Amino acid sequence: MTGRDGKFGDAASLRSLTADLSQIASVRRIVLDDGPGRGGRMLAFSTGGGLDFWVAADRSLDIATLSFRGVQLGWQSPAGFGPPSGPEADGGRGFDRAFGGFLVTCGLEHIRQPANGNPLHGRLPYSPARLTAYGEDWEADEPVLFCEGEVVQWRNGAYAYRLKRRIEAPIGGAKLRIIDRIENIGPGPLPLYLLYHFNLGYPAVAPGTVVELDGERLIGPLAMPEEGPVPASLHPLRGAGHAVCSVDAGAGSPQLRFGWDAARLPHLQLWRNLMPRSGVLSVEPCNVGRNEDGSNADAPLLAPGETSAFSVSVEVGTAGAT
Repeated sequence: MTGRDGKFGDAASLRSLTADLSQIASVRRIVLDDGPGRGGRMLAFSTGGGLDFWVAADRSLDIATLSFRGVQLGWQSPAGFGPPSGPEADGGRGFDRAFGGFLVTCGLEHIRQPANGNPLHGRLPYSPARLTAYGEDWEADEPVLFCEGEVVQWRNGAYAYRLKRRIEAPIGGAKLRIIDRIENIGPGPLPLYLLYHFNLGYPAVAPGTVVELDGERLIGPLAMPEEGPVPASLHPLRGAGHAVCSVDAGAGSPQLRFGWDAARLPHLQLWRNLMPRSGVLSVEPCNVGRNEDGSNADAPLLAPGETSAFSVSVEVGTAGAT
């Protein structure tokens, strides 16, 4: 295991050099105490390799802030990380009142625009999670920081899902993994919609930024600011292997790489609003396509008791670094 400067050793050698290994890397429980996020439960990860991020226990164990070597890369809205309005507010657009942070997970009964009584991006976003474990595992073959928890999305006579999530980050590294298992805990089959809404801001998104999928350029180089929001574009994946989406802001700037199983999440959606005082680019791996009229394509069905597994990795570095 190595740190940013390449000098970290194994846990045994580090114990001889430090009084407490949390000096090197840690997960700490914190509670926000000011502004709209007051009372919000967070887990503050610091890998010791330059990657720091907060996991929001009251927001589906999504990722609120993410920084690399002290520079924030996740997009933040003026609304902060407070409790949102109900998803049905504002004609089904309650999502927009609390939208912000590096990751918002969308689903599970619906994604995309409001339709058929379902709100924008479903009812999973911002749901409180039950935290079941967190800490530092120095004894694993790959020492990691981790947290685990679950979110239940239930409505009598309609749907019943349980999301079990683990987020882990190698100690001394600049990478994280989101590992999800979604179970149908109801009596009948249920459609499963899932979209990982990663939100990047300046300086991860800057003039000249390029977005690629498996080496093929999809966007860029960007000119900023832009005159208005750009409608979401959908990019079906061509194979069933490991997909990689990279966001590269140019030499010496932050670079992010998102990786996932293309068989599980066979679509990539991109959306951006680079108007002045907005500046957000969203990278959205998802499991369901989109029809020409903008509605969702058919979703896979989960049988009662069936579980479906998903995983997305995020790796951060500096473009052009060796």
